[in-house]
Amino acid sequence: MKNVIVTTNLPKEGFAQLGADYHVIFPKKETFSRNELLQLLPTANVLVSAFNYKIDSELIAASNLLKLIANFGVGFNNIDLQAASKRGIVVTNTPDPVIEPTAEQAMNLMLAVSRRTAELDRKLRQTDTIRFGVMTNLGKSLYGKTLGIIGMGNIGQAIATRASAFGMKIVYNKRTPLNKATEMRYKAVYLPFDELLRKSDIISLNVPYSAATHHLIGEKEFAMMKDDCILINTARGAIIDEAALINNLKNGKLWGAGLDVFEFEPIISKELLQLDNVVLAPHIGTATIECRIEMAQAVAQNINYFYSNDARINRVN
Repeated sequence: MKNVIVTTNLPKEGFAQLGADYHVIFPKKETFSRNELLQLLPTANVLVSAFNYKIDSELIAASNLLKLIANFGVGFNNIDLQAASKRGIVVTNTPDPVIEPTAEQAMNLMLAVSRRTAELDRKLRQTDTIRFGVMTNLGKSLYGKTLGIIGMGNIGQAIATRASAFGMKIVYNKRTPLNKATEMRYKAVYLPFDELLRKSDIISLNVPYSAATHHLIGEKEFAMMKDDCILINTARGAIIDEAALINNLKNGKLWGAGLDVFEFEPIISKELLQLDNVVLAPHIGTATIECRIEMAQAVAQNINYFYSNDARINRVN
């Protein structure tokens, strides 16, 4: 019998495929406290971590039996990967279920910012200053605009599919450009990073967070962007220098921003909360009922793959 400790109360139906060979332990509340987890870990063969639960070197060292950390999420910067690798522990993630809902959220934020939906909804509810009129409450159309996708992986390509249906032009930047057939599928044009910043009306960030992408967008990059550019971030908050973002939202350089993630998450900068030209969401890019169940199923599948030596495992270290 293999002990599987789940840090967070995830959909139990997703773990049904594990069967009788596994004893799966869920927290009674939303999550296990750190002390509770430290007490449970010495008997754990598998640790299931959620993307918002930090797994540091102390937790990793708490069990000599631990062989697998199966992360619930595509991002795995919540795990000390070096500490896990040093102890020979395999780390996995769940990239496939998050693709479509994250792309949906990116488009949702684009529409909300460009058409000022959240701002005007808020003002209608809270004040009596909104007027109805032909030349009032004007937004910007997505049709015909150039969307710059930074990070043209699976999520970036899913965004491109949706943006194309809106009549947008697609340019992208990626460490390794797509092959010509894939570019043709999305009518997408590769541009160097700086050129993409200069030519895009809307920019969507879809790169993983790492030391290389920390503050990828800062004052220098904002200065390159078109006036009235829209910036969308459904990746990780610290990819943007938040202080620089606030400055450029305040001074009118940016039309607006749509943020599902924040540099100091879960703390949101007070200035962002006070600005009308930013739409904020509490990291809900993958937060659909269907996606959460599929992610739990993908975690269980990775556990099965690990113990059956199946090469299809989503290993990240």
